Amino acid sequence: MKAAVLRYRVMAYVTGVVLIILCFVGIPLQIAGYPAVANDVGVLHGILYIIYLVCAWQLARRLQLAAKPTVIMLLAGTVPIMTFIVERWVTRRFIDPALAGQAQPTVPVR
Repeated sequence: MKAAVLRYRVMAYVTGVVLIILCFVGIPLQIAGYPAVANDVGVLHGILYIIYLVCAWQLARRLQLAAKPTVIMLLAGTVPIMTFIVERWVTRRFIDPALAGQAQPTVPVR
């Protein structure tokens, strides 16, 4: 479970940062006549988004999420800044309780 959470979190942040770069740097440069940045970053975001989808889907299945939270997680990579918001929401609402229930009981040392 912890590995799936780590993969999801890393991909959420990476995908979010690349999407922000695309929207706030690449698109304005494309409008200004320099399409190379938007093209390259757009392709990179597309590849990273597919990886994000796989990681989010795997985590949603492990957490046994309903359809609505799963769809929200999957679509978060399409709106700038949304991956950061959804990652925090999923962590507080679903991941933290699941990891707390999975915690190993501590054995007192004598």
